[in-house]
Amino acid sequence: MLEFKFDTQMLIEGCKLSEEAMVQYITEHFKGDCLLAVGDSEFFKIHFHTNEPWQLLEFAASQGEIYDVVIENMERQEQGLQG
Repeated sequence: MLEFKFDTQMLIEGCKLSEEAMVQYITEHFKGDCLLAVGDSEFFKIHFHTNEPWQLLEFAASQGEIYDVVIENMERQEQGLQG
């Protein structure tokens, strides 16, 4: 059984985004692991394993426009089912 079951990914388009600030906020406010937050001041890719993907989506939407959102249930994938 996985500790964090949802692989959550998205792109964010905004302005004055900061990789350091994004990583710090996510690690301090959300439970999860495997964080990848890369980009520049206008575009970001977020990848995070969590049990509450809606919280990450809400935060990301406050930073700019979100798109290409993917949320996969990794427990189902382990069982050979569609994530």
